[in-house]
Amino acid sequence: MTETQVRDSAVSHRKITLLIALVLFAQESTWNFYDNQVPALLRDHVASAAVVGLLMGMDNLLGIFVQPWIGNRSDNTRTRWGRRVPYLAVGMPVAALLFLLLPWTTSLATLVVVMVLYALVANTIRPLAESMVPDFIAPQRRSRANAVVKIATSLTIIVASLISLFVVDEHPRGAFVIPAVILLLVTGVLILKVRDNRSAAYQAALAEDATASNGGTDVPFRRIVADLVTDRDRRRLLLLLTVLLFGGAWFASRSLITPYGMEVLGLTRGEAGGLSLPSGVAYLLAAFPAALCAERFGRLRTIGAGMALFAVAMAAESIVRTPTGTVVVFCLAAVGAAAFTINAAVALWNMAPSSRVLGTYTGLYAVTWYLGGFGGPAIIGAVVDLTGWTGMLLDIAALAALAVLVVVYLGRLQRRRTTALLS
Repeated sequence: MTETQVRDSAVSHRKITLLIALVLFAQESTWNFYDNQVPALLRDHVASAAVVGLLMGMDNLLGIFVQPWIGNRSDNTRTRWGRRVPYLAVGMPVAALLFLLLPWTTSLATLVVVMVLYALVANTIRPLAESMVPDFIAPQRRSRANAVVKIATSLTIIVASLISLFVVDEHPRGAFVIPAVILLLVTGVLILKVRDNRSAAYQAALAEDATASNGGTDVPFRRIVADLVTDRDRRRLLLLLTVLLFGGAWFASRSLITPYGMEVLGLTRGEAGGLSLPSGVAYLLAAFPAALCAERFGRLRTIGAGMALFAVAMAAESIVRTPTGTVVVFCLAAVGAAAFTINAAVALWNMAPSSRVLGTYTGLYAVTWYLGGFGGPAIIGAVVDLTGWTGMLLDIAALAALAVLVVVYLGRLQRRRTTALLS
């Protein structure tokens, strides 16, 4: 490849990365504003915080079933626009319309129906945009692309907060228009600029279709799961186990920090809720360097080092048990978490046996991550009930340490496999 071709390829990679990041930015803008403001809509009809929490958690439950299915469905789709864009071109405007309807509902029943429909459509389009990263980007550059995507989605938290701060009180219904318009405008950009039938993964999938022994293009979801479970190569299962364990530790650290700050540090509810805010900035700053570290030192090493930093930071808080110390600890933990979240999905994509299953693997990663998010806080909360709040961060560190042990073993299997292939 000539120097000009290399330069043109790099420009093309940057362009498609920014377009994918823009699509996910638009999707996550509605998600984050949904999380910010829909609880208030529910409180107009429901007094119970438990019921509000249950209804707000419904989107994660739907995602467990929808995301692997739509990932597999898109993997098996062949059109002149590709396999992801047709679904996104329809799903994103539908999601925007449903989002706009949320503040106009007049009863709990209609609000819940619209919530279910929005969550269903939003969970459908979410993994499709993420799957375009491995579709278009070469394996060795996927961490950089994923870092840009994660930075874009993290910025939506700020966008949603600003809309809530400056618009909601004056225009409680009109505020919902802003994220919806962003989603519609980006849909237009997507339709005009992106055809994923031009992606390397789509072309590879077509070539694999032509040589498939059964003569068919479909790879059923059950066959992919059976391959994961029965394959003697356990690396993919071990990586998913790592995602489950670390997801539990990460979500536990985020969801339980407010009561921890109140019970252990003696802070008010507002002060305790703000403990993790600086760590969000630390995560953004660490995202791209985490991708560069993975390219230089290897993804599994970077993932393991990041989780180890997270575990050490959590454990260290028992020594510096002050509000300032906790803020510093959470900033270090966020840096470690960035090393994991930027590279773990990429590692799983790169272990996929075929270009025909990349969307399914994206869905499986999401399901495992959110299962960890469901189970981790529950497990850590149960331990807190038995032992008290004082040792909560040590408990989280122990859960993260288990994930480190799994990825260390995974790294050994990877090295053995590489040695066997070279010999």
